[in-house]
Amino acid sequence: SVFSSQTLYRYVLDDLYEFPSLEAELKELQKLLRMQRRHTVDEYSPQRKNKALFHQLSLKENWQPVRAPPRENKEVLCRVYVTVDSYVSVRTHASVTVQELLAAVAERLEWVEEDMLLMALTYSREKVVLQPQQCVYSDALSAAGRLCVCRRDLTEIMSPVTDNGHQQPVRMLSMNTWDIAVALTNCDWSLFSNVQEKELVYFTLSRDSCAGHTVALELLLQRCNEVQQWVMTEVLLCPVLCKRVQLFKKFIKIAAHCKAQRNLNSFFAIIMGLNTAAVSRLSQTWEKVPGRFKKLFSELESLTDPSFNHKAYRDAFRKMKSPKIPFLPLLLKDITFIHEGNRTFLDNLLNFEKLHMIGDMVRTVRQCQTDHMGNLLAQKDSAEVRAYIDYLHIIDNQQTLFELSHRLEPKM
Repeated sequence: SVFSSQTLYRYVLDDLYEFPSLEAELKELQKLLRMQRRHTVDEYSPQRKNKALFHQLSLKENWQPVRAPPRENKEVLCRVYVTVDSYVSVRTHASVTVQELLAAVAERLEWVEEDMLLMALTYSREKVVLQPQQCVYSDALSAAGRLCVCRRDLTEIMSPVTDNGHQQPVRMLSMNTWDIAVALTNCDWSLFSNVQEKELVYFTLSRDSCAGHTVALELLLQRCNEVQQWVMTEVLLCPVLCKRVQLFKKFIKIAAHCKAQRNLNSFFAIIMGLNTAAVSRLSQTWEKVPGRFKKLFSELESLTDPSFNHKAYRDAFRKMKSPKIPFLPLLLKDITFIHEGNRTFLDNLLNFEKLHMIGDMVRTVRQCQTDHMGNLLAQKDSAEVRAYIDYLHIIDNQQTLFELSHRLEPKM
């Protein structure tokens, strides 16, 4: 019967990723179903297309390695605003309390924790003072649009960065560049190792309707953006020219170390941060950077060249042994290109060539996450540096960043 044929087809389909040799039998079943089909599939229906594609690429949970159930204390990147235009990104766990979050922010910005309160600013612009033992991610606080710190008298703890007369010491200058790269890589690896292949499919094909299915992937993308903004923030909050030059040298070396540690996520973020308009326009600073560092930066920058479909990056990444961390925005771009450039159905039959191409792309994640010996990418790091990298101070307002840039080096 048609029903039994369809059931058999589905069983073979579910086993296809584990047993590729079944593809020939699957094609025969397709022909049989085509003869028995009493209605035509609407190949132009996006909902039908994506439903079929999800069935092929999700296949319940049996097409990927068995993973441990998600921990209650899963990792999060929590934004705590310290001014209207800047925040501290705190790498922590989902059950973090208000007191723990305040301690992290106080440590990062060298403030007195006892003088601080954590406040939730809701989408309706209401301000709610949070109690020390409250869980930041509890259901009661789910309506909070933004978390921010203030003084106990509810005044702002810090004026906007563009009005701030005093400058924080550049702590990063006293830290070893290899240690900073290790801390960045360990953080990225912790996030990347939790990314599952199907998240790339959900994110690309049906992002709006798949809330909750792409959490690990979105965290890693968020981290990439925040590292880029952190690079800009560190440079543009440094008013002393000679120290800015030292920061440029530091970041160039850190980028080189990230590449050596096979962490292309932070590598791209740092290079892009140095290449943003607000930083690249600091000509007086760049002129003071020694020639060998400029040459190294030029070599590293060439790997981010988009020419010939990012050939330089693809060639270099292909030669790197696993485990390694790819630049995921480019991988997502490739999957989107395949999905939008190829029909899911051809003559009412599934386009297996398209599915194979997407499958090859998403399997990149698994191939990067471990080698044949089961080795991981994480390394032993410095506790001091880890604390610094886990709590990044970031300015997320482009206008503020440009204002700081022009204040450092006014336009001639």
